[in-house]
Amino acid sequence: MLKVAIVGAGKIGSTIAGLLAGAYEVVVIDQSAKALAEIGGATTISMAIDDPAALAQAVDGCFAVVNAAPYQLTTIVARAAKQAGAHYLDLTEDVAASRVVRDLAEGAPTAFIPQCGLAPGFITIAAWDLCKHFDTLHDVRLRVGALPRYPSNALNYNLTWSTDGVINEYCEPCEAIVGGTLREVPALEECEEFALDGVTYEAFNTSGGLGTLCQTLAGKVRNLNYRTIRYPGHAAIMKALLNDLNLRNRRPLLKDILENAVPATLQDVVIVFVTVSGLKNGKLMQETYVNKVYAQVIGGELKSAIQITTAGAICAVLDMLADGQLPQSGFIRQEDIPLADFLGNRFGRFYAPEDHAHRAAPPSLAAE
Repeated sequence: MLKVAIVGAGKIGSTIAGLLAGAYEVVVIDQSAKALAEIGGATTISMAIDDPAALAQAVDGCFAVVNAAPYQLTTIVARAAKQAGAHYLDLTEDVAASRVVRDLAEGAPTAFIPQCGLAPGFITIAAWDLCKHFDTLHDVRLRVGALPRYPSNALNYNLTWSTDGVINEYCEPCEAIVGGTLREVPALEECEEFALDGVTYEAFNTSGGLGTLCQTLAGKVRNLNYRTIRYPGHAAIMKALLNDLNLRNRRPLLKDILENAVPATLQDVVIVFVTVSGLKNGKLMQETYVNKVYAQVIGGELKSAIQITTAGAICAVLDMLADGQLPQSGFIRQEDIPLADFLGNRFGRFYAPEDHAHRAAPPSLAAE
């Protein structure tokens, strides 16, 4: 049985551990003994994870390191994985950290697969699959949102994943291709409204969601952008907090405010919306991929949609790597992962376009 180290025992890390337990020998590493105490079916190690050398020693002998730690620790965990000679997978949306991971992958005998979550991650896989249907690409639009099903505050939002991650994607510059030119555009801008299944949403620029698509499609597409989906009114309030109150420069304070004022919820929905237009056989055509994933019970415990989609995606990629379906060394893009193979995987099937609100977990994952 292959040994896999999971770094980070938070909402996503604990879900990854639960999915992989029994299929892999799982080791979970976190500095919080309290968080580790809630992990079942795995070996746990309580230690600080800000020292690459110490972390490399802890993951020595592992087939892969799955990084579910905060984005600020991405490069530390990646360096530790390389030193230990393990494959590396992460969930980061941070553009700068992803560039460092790409550099670490140069000449590495193991695979480095960053951005394996929902966005970037599955959204990139789905978009690339649509892009391959066209002879000439015009516009590629990626939209993703993790939303409460029952919003009840002015933000129309509940905390469903990392608060640090949300703040970071609202603050950092966003990559896009505009008129055929690679550009950086500001977060929280270019807000648009659209309706899906009778519900109105807004979508606006956020950082990191495109992964490596800008580089892959450079010179091949007219417009490419990624925007986060929220309920109407959210962007205006966040702009006031970040810009007018200058909380973008006081992120710890903003995090404290949000976590003490905005409740978390497990009753959420993840929306995936990709639209690609271009030429097919000389005709202007458009194709769209739309999916909704809801919270569901896995192993006898209710998991949020964002936990399921994020953890399920990285577990699927790990499975494909272990099965030899992906290259075993160097830098692996999400575009290198075939959508059909991903959806056929036991973990990728969480994205199957079914009624997720009532679908039971696959038999191998259900509670005994």
